[in-house]
Amino acid sequence: MERGPASPDGYRRVLLKLSGEALMGRHGYGIDHEVAAGVADQIRDAHALGTELGVVIGGGNIFRGIRAGDLGIDRVAADHIGMLATVMNSLALQDALEKRGLDTRVQSAIPMARVAEPFIKRRAVRHLAKGRVVIFAAGTGNPYFSTDTAAALRALEIGADVLMKGTKVEGLYNADPTTNPEAELIRRTTFNDVLDQRLRVMDSAAVTHCMENDMPILIFNMQESGNIVRAIRGEAIGSLIADESYPARG
Repeated sequence: MERGPASPDGYRRVLLKLSGEALMGRHGYGIDHEVAAGVADQIRDAHALGTELGVVIGGGNIFRGIRAGDLGIDRVAADHIGMLATVMNSLALQDALEKRGLDTRVQSAIPMARVAEPFIKRRAVRHLAKGRVVIFAAGTGNPYFSTDTAAALRALEIGADVLMKGTKVEGLYNADPTTNPEAELIRRTTFNDVLDQRLRVMDSAAVTHCMENDMPILIFNMQESGNIVRAIRGEAIGSLIADESYPARG
């Protein structure tokens, strides 16, 4: 499937991956409602472009399953707790979006009919076509898989043009920019380079799924207001991971 900006106005359908920490703000845990409102404002502005938006949000602001071993919690149980944390974040984001007039659906990989629809690909695509924002919760529904992998799977399942990952830094670096002041921003690279150099951007399973199915990944700074709109318009921000044949941006 050929992917890329559908028109000069930007991408047609996007899967946006947000970390749970994106909702944490300056607090050490939980949801900062002012920050959630700011995220919702950006999504509203992006939706106004006519782009169909799916969202996957992590749960690290509430619970990180992969670190739960330090607490003596079984990994499978911990991962399920982490999936429930993503549902909590999804419902909070849904509330913020609906307060801004966006028709929103939460679809969960774990059945919980009282609070969310089950994930059904055809239903998700219909929601998107009708202009609804769809938030995909509970990861893949399976332990040992991150929400990065869930985002890659959902992006492929809904036929997104691009998987965009919002972070707290400008994009992909050759070292950790928070600890190494000489770290250099990589504007564009390939899937193979990310895997071979073990660049810390997404887990290897997510990158491999995208590589095998020609799904470009854009890494950008979520904390700078307006960047979601800029990214969707195809402006040259952040870092692009794609095959060499993928068209340039901006």
